[in-house]
Amino acid sequence: MVSEFQFINHVKKRFSLDHLGDDCAVLAKDAATDLLITADILIEDIDFRLEWATPEQIGHKALAVSLSDIAAMGGTPTGALLSIGVPQELWGDGFAERFYNGWHELASKFRVELVGGDTSMSPDKFVVDSIVLGEVPKGTAVLRSGAQPADAIFVTGTLGGPHLGLRLLESQTPYSALQSIIERQLLPTPQVALGKRLRELGIITSMIDLSDGLASDLGHICEASGVGAVLEAAAIPIDPRLFEILSFDESLEAALSGGEDFELLFTVAESDVSILVDLSVTRIGTITSEPRKLEIIRNGNTEPLTPSGFRHF
Repeated sequence: MVSEFQFINHVKKRFSLDHLGDDCAVLAKDAATDLLITADILIEDIDFRLEWATPEQIGHKALAVSLSDIAAMGGTPTGALLSIGVPQELWGDGFAERFYNGWHELASKFRVELVGGDTSMSPDKFVVDSIVLGEVPKGTAVLRSGAQPADAIFVTGTLGGPHLGLRLLESQTPYSALQSIIERQLLPTPQVALGKRLRELGIITSMIDLSDGLASDLGHICEASGVGAVLEAAAIPIDPRLFEILSFDESLEAALSGGEDFELLFTVAESDVSILVDLSVTRIGTITSEPRKLEIIRNGNTEPLTPSGFRHF
């Protein structure tokens, strides 16, 4: 079966869609500024479940995932369009208003104005279509396609927490001591300020947000840049709370493939690494010259790294 990414690449080539391929489309706005546009769709029982997420949390996440795309381009979010499809049984109990309350609470923190959208009845599931607009100074958006051989690979924050949060929710295990890690799944934090700071440094050669999983998203950078990569397993910043429940190997797999971390993965030339010294980022590997070849070093052994994050198809 054709994967979603293969299908997107097929459509891109067939219709010569030059603006497809990054976290956001980059369009000319005026002489000084480029416009960023990103779109995400969230569907009940695929991206969230009503039995464990409140309407406010779903509203928060619907905006957060799109803000993370703006962050990955080094942009500043400015406005949004939001469309929802609501089943009849949810419409009458205040669900939609609570959803918008959660959306607007996060929007206020980033000064994002809701400028349009649509509301419709859905025959079955609650559906969200999120579009967020942003901007960057002309020609400065950080793309996925600029990584070069010998570039250092960095990541922000810690990884794997949202995956463990999802596992706890699915198992309905009452780990009250790990409520904060469940919130990493339900209330993700987009790294907008850090993405902008990295872009302003002028040294970042490529960047992507971690939505599909570290291995998969690194694969997207390598695909776009025509390069390969090798990671150091021991250097990957795994959320330490994972080790309270999982083995090291399970925790590493969660960091590599769990997805929905919404941290930033980026590359920088070796000569510029020292500029990052004051930032909370971790070096985890190196870009290589072998296109699409992903490897990981574990216990001194180099092994193939197979992207295995979440895929819709």
